[in-house]
Amino acid sequence: MTIKLHLMGRLHSAYESLSNQLARKWKRKFYLYLAGLFTLFAILDTTFLHLTSEIRTVTFDPMVRYRLSPPKPDPDIVIVDINEESLSAMSKQYGRWPWPRRVLGEFVEQLEKQHPKAIVFDIMFSDADVFNPKSDADFNASIAKTNNTFFPMLIVGSSDETLRQIKIAQIPGVSPIPDETPNVEATMNMLMPFFKSAIEGGRLGTQNVMMDADGITRNYPVYAEGDSWRIPSLPARIGREFGWAEPTTDHMLLNWRGKPFSYNYVGFSDAYTSMITGEKTTTADQFKDKIIIIGSTAPNLYDVRSTPMAEMYPGVELLATAIDNYKHGDSLRFPDGRIWYLLISLAIIWLTAWAFYREDGRGSIDTLFSLSQLILIAFTFASINFTDTYINLAGPAMLGIAYFTLARLYATSTEKLLDRNMVSIAISQPGELQATLLLLRFDSGRNVISKGMLEQIRLGLKKLGSKQKSVEVLTGSQKGMWGLFEKTIAISWIADAADDAAQRAINVDLDLVLNGLQPLLARSLLRVEGAVSHITHQGKIQGGAMAEEGWRLLFAQALLNWSERKIV
Repeated sequence: MTIKLHLMGRLHSAYESLSNQLARKWKRKFYLYLAGLFTLFAILDTTFLHLTSEIRTVTFDPMVRYRLSPPKPDPDIVIVDINEESLSAMSKQYGRWPWPRRVLGEFVEQLEKQHPKAIVFDIMFSDADVFNPKSDADFNASIAKTNNTFFPMLIVGSSDETLRQIKIAQIPGVSPIPDETPNVEATMNMLMPFFKSAIEGGRLGTQNVMMDADGITRNYPVYAEGDSWRIPSLPARIGREFGWAEPTTDHMLLNWRGKPFSYNYVGFSDAYTSMITGEKTTTADQFKDKIIIIGSTAPNLYDVRSTPMAEMYPGVELLATAIDNYKHGDSLRFPDGRIWYLLISLAIIWLTAWAFYREDGRGSIDTLFSLSQLILIAFTFASINFTDTYINLAGPAMLGIAYFTLARLYATSTEKLLDRNMVSIAISQPGELQATLLLLRFDSGRNVISKGMLEQIRLGLKKLGSKQKSVEVLTGSQKGMWGLFEKTIAISWIADAADDAAQRAINVDLDLVLNGLQPLLARSLLRVEGAVSHITHQGKIQGGAMAEEGWRLLFAQALLNWSERKIV
């Protein structure tokens, strides 16, 4: 413990020594130099580093997760869930997963009788079922009868030549990138559906989910690109089939509909039993004109993704969200706006720097800065709650907070050294001095006077007159005579005792303060009449080493005179 305390003491001494050195060398210009350093960082970050853009990405997650009113899931999107209950219920007849594909074929045939808008499989059928070839043939025949079934395909990033090399030009649904000449011989490692009817139907789309560097899925691709070809994703292929407007970007920043299981889920076994056996566990037209997504949330089949909404988000619902966004054209827009972010950052930094440099009051600087940060956060939160455009100002806010923190530390550590009040000026001027003290005490019985209100009045008093003076708020809480210091503002001037002109100028300044006091109070207080009492006291003090003692005596005399006047 002793070593720890000794180390902390050494660090504190080093910190104070460094602060004092900076204060003697740069004084208040430190705030401007620090702002210049932050400006350089902001420019480098905008052009090369992109650190604040990563902050914007991180803050996106809680912003979207805790929206006040997220958009509702499309009621026409229904997820038929091969959940654990379905696996258990159907295992008696078909065993555990994977079931014979004839089961899915029968389900599709029965589903078609209700005239759904689309049947979308969130299941890869990349290989034959070698143990049930007849079942595969039945499934192939079932989907051949449809014109609204959609199947996923998967781009495999491996360079392993033993994987299926497929010519991109032969993949159903591909198109050339505008203004580019595609390579018709280009190939790609691609897992395609095994079934001929699915290939010939051409209703295929990739299901390669995008993950950011932190492993979280926030975007969904519209197209994949390869050798000047565009390969549609599954949502894009569905959108093309139904004439939905195509997004203007190559990926969608997903506009999440809520927490997991927000969409309409129907257990596969319930729907299958209802349609195949005639047991009425579902309504006769439950799937009419719906987009049906067949997928799984069973634990041993669970395709989960980490998303802003949950660490374990169902893959089938991720697909549903992407289709929903594509259908309604409401995926979030995340404008780059680097120049605007830079300008906002610089405005925050330099306005804060100027306030510290001008020393417009610690309380007012803290209040205004806190208010500016709340406005930035509120604007960001409002953008994602009431629009589809996410204007994330977290980067500028973080730069502003970093600057403010360093500036406040410097201000606190150098407060005594840089403070040019009348006491410090008197200490620096040897010889006899003429001191003038004006005490203003506010009546708390007539007005409710907060610290913030006193600070506002103090700043207004500093601007009255033209001579250099100290204006300080005294907040003593003692009783009796010393209670006169409570809710009191002290204004002080100093001049060389032999300088008559300077003393006359101070008296003029004193009159300007007293004459401007009532109009100033009218802007802050409800009851101005009788709201404040005052006393003026002047006297000689010795500068230099005796200055502090001289000011103490002057304050004591002023207080005694004020008390005697009240008694009389």
